[in-house]
Amino acid sequence: MTTLSPLPYETPTTADDLEVMREQLGRDMRGVVSIARRCSCGRPAVVRTAPRLEDGTPFPSSLYLTLPWLTLELSRLEATGLMAELTEQLAQDEALSSAYRAAHERYLARREELGDAEEVHHVSAGGMPTRVKCFHALAGQALAEGPGVNPIADLVLPRIDGAGELRCRCGDAPAEQAETR
Repeated sequence: MTTLSPLPYETPTTADDLEVMREQLGRDMRGVVSIARRCSCGRPAVVRTAPRLEDGTPFPSSLYLTLPWLTLELSRLEATGLMAELTEQLAQDEALSSAYRAAHERYLARREELGDAEEVHHVSAGGMPTRVKCFHALAGQALAEGPGVNPIADLVLPRIDGAGELRCRCGDAPAEQAETR
């Protein structure tokens, strides 16, 4: 097992976090291990999940983006055809391809810290290591790990105002919540 440094922004999950995630997603979040990154107001932005859910279902998405405004902006970017452009760039740029493969390996190692689900043992997220399939998953890894870990996310996040620093756009976050986190 590869030993990685701790996630730089990771914090424990609270009951309030679970309620906020329910509001963000419109459903209960399953398999929550911790909050891997928070919005600048303190709300969950990226959640770290177990490789196997409570009911035994394998769950490959170990770093799960929950922040609604960022999810929407990433969906808008996906609709522009940028994923296909970046997949093409991966096929032509050996350095980018190598860095993306390293992000894939890191994703697998990070998930392995929490356990294993044999069914998804070699599956990371977002199309890694050979294509770009989901900006949400790639952004989740980059926001949890920090810049320089996922090169595709590093190309995508700067296209969204406030994404890299997770500038708050929650608007309805209670003031006391932001102050206590």
